[in-house]
Parts: sequence; C-alpha cells; structure tokens
Amino acid sequence: MIVLRGGRDVGPPQFSFNLDHAPSGEDLLGVGADLAPSTLLAAYSAGLFPMGLGPNGRPPIGWWSPDPRGVIRPGDLHISRSLNRVMDRFEVTVDRAFSQVVEGCADPSRDGRWITAKVATAYRRLHEAGWAHSIEVWDDDGLAGGLYGVAINGLFAGESMFHRATNASKVALASLARILTADGDPRRLIDVQWVTPHLASMGAVAVPRDTYRVMLRSAMAAPPVAWANQ
Repeated sequence: MIVLRGGRDVGPPQFSFNLDHAPSGEDLLGVGADLAPSTLLAAYSAGLFPMGLGPNGRPPIGWWSPDPRGVIRPGDLHISRSLNRVMDRFEVTVDRAFSQVVEGCADPSRDGRWITAKVATAYRRLHEAGWAHSIEVWDDDGLAGGLYGVAINGLFAGESMFHRATNASKVALASLARILTADGDPRRLIDVQWVTPHLASMGAVAVPRDTYRVMLRSAMAAPPVAWANQ
C-alpha cells in the first residue's frame, strides 16, 4: 500500500481507479465520478487525470490515461543557452498566486481551453489542502506566466501552463525542475500528459502506459517536496 504524502488528509475516496486491464492505445478510460479532492488524489495515484468531454471542457468528466504518456525526468530537463540567459530577468515564486495562475491557464482566448469554473474550484480545493501547487513567473508588468499541478510524494502531475511574456512558461518549468531535483532523488517525475513540440524541446518524452505505471510507482515511493520552504 502506498501512503500519500504531500498535503492534508481529505478522507477516503468514493471512487476507485484501476488500470490493470486498460486497453492498449486508448487514452480515455472512464466517464463520470466527481472532482472531490479524494477522487482526484485516487485518480492521479493510479495514473489518470480528469478532462471534460463537452465543448471547452464541460461535463461529462472524462478520465484519461494517455498511451503513450508524456513525462519529464526533472534531471533531464533541457534548458537552452538562450533560456538560461533570460531566466534572471524574471522573478519566480511558489504558491504565491495559485488562483491567478489557474485563471491565466483558463483564459477563454486560448486554443484548446478546457478549464471550467468547476475544474478551477476543484484544484483550488486541492491547493488549500496542500496537494496542488503553482509556480509563478513575474516581470515588471506583473504575472508573466506560470504553471500548476498536483504533487503527491515524488510525482508532480502538471495540469496546465501559460505565458504572457516570451519564455515565461519555460522559466516556470525550469524552476519546477530545479525544485524537484534539489534533493537529488532520481525517482521524481513530472507528468506532462501528452508531448507537445514545446515540451519535447525541453526534454519531454512519450513512454508506453505500462512504462509510465512503473515510473509512477517509483515516484510514489519518493518523499514529498517541502513546498512550504520553497
């Protein structure tokens, strides 16, 4: 049994998730359930995440486990020379403006938007319980970009990122990787769901679901990050 560490107890889940008989190559594995904190933690621990099936992420809720799955080992993140040169132009914070980061990711003008008001509320509840975290990137004009996701033990399940200034989302991801590699534990894992060209340029790779599940079990055996100390 894996003990979930990283936030406050949210009670037993009302739903269970099991991928033992998931069909190969199928990304969508379930429909329904709810977005209660206990449900979300059970899903991420099993290798699934929610995304609405309706227009712009509206219900019903779909439960996804992409095959192949996009992942980044924090120590393998590629930071280009050009990115390294501009990182000092930004201020990076952790958990200072979680709701603002979610709002930035949910901007209705973005293509492929899926973060509804109910989804935003669900992740704010996880954040308040200590399970969801944000990386904020600031410049002279304010919040320039950021990302948020769910942290359970050694897993960081990235949910979304955004930028208003060039390179701001890359700075957020690089800063996340530095936090996760600080203790040198090689089991830590960033789950990015699907590999995009943007993520591939920074070291994301696609692995079969069975491989992801092995990596997930290893990450879940690692200690959590002390987010309050970041």
